[in-house]
Amino acid sequence: MNIRQNPPTAPFHPAWWLPGPHLQTLWNPFLRRAPRLARRRERLWLADGDFLDLDWYGPHAPAAPLVLVLHGLTGSSASLYVLGLQQRLAERGWSSVAANWRGCSGEPNLSPRAYHSGASDDLAEIVEHLLASRPQAPLHAVGYSLGGNVLLKYLGERGADCPLRAAVAVSVPFRLDQCADRIGLGFSRVYQAHFMKAMVAYVKDKQRLFRERGLEQHLATLGALGTLEGMRTFWDFDGRITAPLHGFSDASDYYRRASSRYYLGGIQVPTLLIQAADDPFVFRHSIPEACELSPSTTLELHGHGGHVGFVEGTPLRPRYYLERRIPQWLAER
Repeated sequence: MNIRQNPPTAPFHPAWWLPGPHLQTLWNPFLRRAPRLARRRERLWLADGDFLDLDWYGPHAPAAPLVLVLHGLTGSSASLYVLGLQQRLAERGWSSVAANWRGCSGEPNLSPRAYHSGASDDLAEIVEHLLASRPQAPLHAVGYSLGGNVLLKYLGERGADCPLRAAVAVSVPFRLDQCADRIGLGFSRVYQAHFMKAMVAYVKDKQRLFRERGLEQHLATLGALGTLEGMRTFWDFDGRITAPLHGFSDASDYYRRASSRYYLGGIQVPTLLIQAADDPFVFRHSIPEACELSPSTTLELHGHGGHVGFVEGTPLRPRYYLERRIPQWLAER
């Protein structure tokens, strides 16, 4: 059996003062005090001439375990859940590197291509770079939300050839089509509006860069996608922007080919999935059943926690379960 309820080895006790999934979800990005880390930035040039920025933290020892951290949609290496995990890993003597997907490091990327939930090819380039940079270091990966979906897709595609020692994926949108529906319901529409605003701004920033640099061909590629006005749902954005820009026939084709749920059976490295049943982005029926998981995969399904929430403790001393559980689990591999 690969599904465990609130594991006794590291039980999660939801904060009583954050009742319900939305307060759990909103605390981290809006109310948490940001950890301050002196990180080193590295620019990774990709095979297609574009770039990603990587933010390193922790000991420089060549053989120290290394953890790649992958952020979620409209996030970055500055997301507080990323900073918190890097801080906790360093306290264990582990190194970490937080990747910024294309255009997410505060500077638009150089090609019309964007990042998306199925960008496992970009992840593969990051992994190969880290293996070459730290060949003696055991390499692990942790992905949140969109980053978790990309990570699971990569793991399933690589199968036995995957070079990672272990992986953790948190609050994963296993079925992108169903999650696009879920986020359009009830209070979750507030999140949808936030994401739409941020994603449209992401495209406009690239248009501005291409215009300033006289990159007419790139500008024409984005212009051919049509107007950015009137996009209110994920189905709108992914149908009009994500799919045609990245070689998918439509939103349904993108969702089918990028959803990590279809790749889970191929995973062969130790993998932990941490999910909340009350995630306001994910239907309960979108979470995979035990029969879909490979023998190397464990799903820890909690009754509460929201989306990348999992806050414990008191109002004056909040604690973050993910930053306790993830390093603990990785250290046991």
